[in-house]
Formats: sequence, structure tokens, C-alpha cells
Amino acid sequence: MSKKTNTPNDPEIHSMTDLLAEDDSFDADALLADLDKESNVRSYSGTVSKWILRGILVALIGFIFYCIYGYIEERARKSLFLGIIMLAGYLLYPPSKKHDVHLVHIHWQDAAAAVIAFLPYLYFALNVNAFIEKATKITNLDMIIALVGIIALFELCRRVTGVPIMVVAGCFIAYIFYHCMFERGFDFLKTVRTIVYQLFYSNVSIMGSPISVCVGFIVLFILFGAFLEKSGIGTFFIDLANSIAGFSAGGPAKVAVISSALEGMYSGSSVANTVGSGSVTIPVMKKAGYRPEFAAAVEAAASTGGQIMPPIMGAAAFLMAEMTGYTYPQIATAAILPAVLYFAGIFLMVHFEAKRIGLKGLPKDSIPNFFKLMLRKGYLLLPIITLVGLMSSGKTASLSASIAILVSIVVSFFDKETRFTPVKLVETIETGARNAIGVTVACGMAGIVIGVISYTGLATTLFNVIVPIARQNVFLALFLTMIACIICGMGVPTTANYILMATITAPIVVEMGIPLLAAHMFVFFFGIVADITPPVALAAFAGSAIAHSNPFKTGVQATKLAIAAFIIPYVFALSPEILWIDTEALEVVRIVITSVIGMVGISAGLEGYLLLPAKIWERVIFVAAGLLLVIPSIETDIIGIVLMVLCVGLQLIRKARNSAKKKTA
Repeated sequence: MSKKTNTPNDPEIHSMTDLLAEDDSFDADALLADLDKESNVRSYSGTVSKWILRGILVALIGFIFYCIYGYIEERARKSLFLGIIMLAGYLLYPPSKKHDVHLVHIHWQDAAAAVIAFLPYLYFALNVNAFIEKATKITNLDMIIALVGIIALFELCRRVTGVPIMVVAGCFIAYIFYHCMFERGFDFLKTVRTIVYQLFYSNVSIMGSPISVCVGFIVLFILFGAFLEKSGIGTFFIDLANSIAGFSAGGPAKVAVISSALEGMYSGSSVANTVGSGSVTIPVMKKAGYRPEFAAAVEAAASTGGQIMPPIMGAAAFLMAEMTGYTYPQIATAAILPAVLYFAGIFLMVHFEAKRIGLKGLPKDSIPNFFKLMLRKGYLLLPIITLVGLMSSGKTASLSASIAILVSIVVSFFDKETRFTPVKLVETIETGARNAIGVTVACGMAGIVIGVISYTGLATTLFNVIVPIARQNVFLALFLTMIACIICGMGVPTTANYILMATITAPIVVEMGIPLLAAHMFVFFFGIVADITPPVALAAFAGSAIAHSNPFKTGVQATKLAIAAFIIPYVFALSPEILWIDTEALEVVRIVITSVIGMVGISAGLEGYLLLPAKIWERVIFVAAGLLLVIPSIETDIIGIVLMVLCVGLQLIRKARNSAKKKTA
């Protein structure tokens, strides 16, 4: 059913709230549960059930702090942590969407499944010293208990993150079985015993480095994100973005880009980000005059890109620090320019689209004053500033996150609306623990892949087969890596996708001569954009559900808006100066300036507008000039500038002629 579309200049519209008021309502929780499996969680209305689950989740966070600031043997620590995750996960996530998620009491079947899943990890933790002495000589009982633990992890993975990562891990288990049975000549029982030990009891598989990083600091950063969210910083970011860009052409869409970039700093889910901020921004964009597909695509593309936005960049950035050996500040610094170019590309496309269809900004009386807003609510930025400052000064990630959480609690008392009461504090801790389950399960499954590759030497086999071919055409190898990342990222959490690709494909890319950090950034980027790349573009689908638009068209539009994400990784893989690798400050300044001009050219070419509608041949030249300018080379920069000046000059001449014709008409 069509609806009257108001423009921002209509007299009855005075604020973004007025624009939002007329929109059809939708169930955000139902939408998240449908598209984001990690959000399909149970809620218990019974007092006892509610507090049992809450107690488990709070205990999980308490255990994390004890592990960081107390002492417990490493493998016992990881096993107990996974055990508590299993206990909470089976109580929270239903076996399928057909099961009711709104319960009064905990069903005995769920309680039994949770306990059965928990016991193998408790058993390992209590007997960890014995397993260190036994090595591969585990008993039949040990083997059965471990098998239960592995199967329980697979089942929880299916419930929380879906089937794709299960299939990948299952294929690797099939490979290790083949390797042990046919290449090493083990008998069946010995093969099973060896595989079970390697997967469950060794320190390089399920209990490997991904889980170690989860216990060490990822959960703390997820908890920090929960505290930021409860502090009301999301609303502040929307108001802040509105004060910066709300008045300009296509203001509501620019507000969506800026606010989603800011919110993405602490949100690890592009789908949740799209639904959270999109519930405000998408209806406003529609009523401002944007097509539904475009409005949904803007929010999806911006929300997805939030995960590459420093300083937090989602949980995968901390895993990258663990896997590459670079410090977190080095990774965050390297991501600055790619993130700026990504959002600059979306921002420019929004601007040119607004100019092309004649949209204006919101009335000035509906836009908050930037300075007054900062004076009134700027304190909400203190936790992020604290985090960045501590990590930049060399403090550990866990200490920095812990202090930032404390600061977020302290600053909440500056306003009675944001104040953390005891109940709100417990609820926030509970939310953080819930959010950690999906990442932890994905890390455990990804650890299986790492363990198989480590034990079988599969990486060497892949090197020997792929690298000689890839060296003949590095671009082709990067293209195939991109396809693998996007396919594996469809419906898979970013963290899990990054671990898999960093383990399987990044070493091959490094072997071809690409710098280590550039290779890991490459797979990180393309794992993220899977959320907006059809046919399985979950963030785009979430945006389309809010905008009531065609999901596939929304995905295509989001891919177009996020074109920078498909170009920049190739640029920094082939020219790592853009990541500030082995380059000087003056060179970085040149790269920043030319790259931003390049994004202007690419955006103008794709949208078909700069100063006025562009002809087909102008669009081609704009895109070519933009690509040349994004490449960090003096030669390409000179050619790109010449082409840009040529096109801009021709548009200026044509615009002057059009103005002269109007005056004489």
C-alpha cells in the first residue's frame, strides 16, 4: 500500500521523531530472531527460572574476571569457561525456530541437555593434570566423555550460529579421519582415540588460541559494548550525527551513515546494528524521499562497515592481534584509512543520490546544536576515550576494557536517566554474557579447523598445490580468496569467518608475498561484506524488512554503496602503504588526499552525478579516475587527477551553458 511521502520541507514535519511517528511498526526482536540466530534466545518469566539463568550468566562474567586477575591453570580455565557457555547456551537457545522462546519454567529436557553438555568440560578441568601426563593414552571413558563434549559443541553451534560453520568443521574432521586411517595406517579405534584427543584434550584445537583470546579479553570487550549500549550512547550518536549532517542535502541518510559508523565501534553484529539504528533512520530516510531499497541499503552498508571502524572493530580485531603478533593499537591504526574510505564512499553516494533526485536536509529547528549536545551528553564518550588512551599507552587489553567498564558505570551517574541501578547493572552483565555465547561457540568450532590443519600439515599441502599456481597471477589468487571469504561468511558470524579464513587462506596470501597484516586485513574485510552481498545478505535483509523493500534489490544496492569494501582490500594487499606499513607521514598525507578524491570519482561515476547528471562516458571516466587515485602510486595519482580535472571541467562548462540557457529562455 502506497503512502504519502513527506519531504523535509513540509510544514507538519519538525523533527526526526515526527518523521518516524507515521511509519508502520515492526517487531525488532522477531526480526532479529528470524535473521540473526544469535538473537533467537529464550526468555523465562518464572522468577526461579529467570534467576537461575541470570545467576549462570553473571557467574560466567565473574569467572572471566577471576581468570584474568586470579590464577587457574590454562587448559582448566578454558575448559571451565566453555563448560559454563554450554550450560547457559542450552538453556537459552531452542533446538529450532518451531520451539517457543517465551517460557515460564526451564523444561527438564533443556536442563538435562545443558548438564550433559557441561559435564565433559568440567571433567576435563578437574583432571587436567592427569591428561597432561596421559597424552594420547586416554581411556575409553575419557574418549566417550570427549565425544559427548564435541557433539554438544556441534549441536550448540547449530542452534546459535547455524549450519555453515558446522559443515566446514565437519569436513575438516572427515579429513583428519582420512589422514589418520589411510595415510598413517591407524586402525579404527586408534584413529578415533587420536582424533578425539587432538580435538578435545590437546591445547591447539577446541581449547586452542581462539578460546584463549575469548577468555582473555574478547568477552570483556563484548561486556564493555553492553555497558555502552545501556548507557544510551546509541541515541547520543544519532543525535550527534544529526547535529553534524542533518541540515545538508539528504541529511537523514547521512545521519544513518555517521551514526552507524559510530555505533559499529562497539557492536559486533551487523544485523543487530542494522535493526537497532535502522528502526530510527530507515523510516526517516523513506519519508525524506529516498526509495525504500536505497534507505535500507544505506543502513545495512553503514552498519556492516561499523565492524572495521576503530577503535574497537568488533571482536575479530583482537583475534587478529593474537594471530599476527601485531599489537592492537597497530591494527587499529592500520584500519583507520580503509575505514575512512569505506564510509566516505557511502557518504558521497548518499550525497550524490540526494542531489540527483533533489532532496534537501531537515529543517534547522529540528537539528540539535552540536556544542550544546556535547556539553550535555559528551560525557558518554569518556569510556571510549579511556579505552583508546589506555591501550595506546601500552596497557593490556583486559585491563583497558575493565577500567573502561568502570568508567562507563561512573559516568552513568551524571544523568538520572542513564544511571546504573543494581538491577540495571545485573541486566547489563547478563546481556554481555548472552552476547558472548555466539562468539565463543564460533571460536570453539574454528579451533577445530586450526587443530586439524596443525596436526595433519594440511597447510603445507595447500601451499604446495596453490602457491605455484597463484604466483603466476596474484590478482587471481586474491580474487579466489575473496570469493572463499564471502561464501564462508554467508550467515556466519564475522569472528568465526575471520578465524577460518585467517587459518586457511591468509597464510597462502602471505606466501605469495603479501605482507602479513595486509593479508589478514584482506580476509577480515571480505568476511564482513558477506553480510551485504547477495544471495545471503543478512544485514541487507534486515534493512529491507524495516523498509518493506525487495530484499534482493536491497542487497544489490548495499553492495553498490559499499563498493569501497570491494576495492580497498586489493589496494592495500598490492600497495600496503595504505595501511601505514613501511611508509612516512608525508606519504600517508598524500595517500589520504588522493584516496578521498578517488572515492569522489568512484561515487560520482556509480551514482551518475557530480555537479549535474553525468553522461555515460563521463561516468566511466569518473570511475577509472577514482580507481587510479585510490591506488597509492604517484604515477596513477597523476593520471587520475588529470582525468578528474577533465571531467569536472566539462561538467562546469555544461553547467554554465545550462544556466545561460535558463537566463535567456
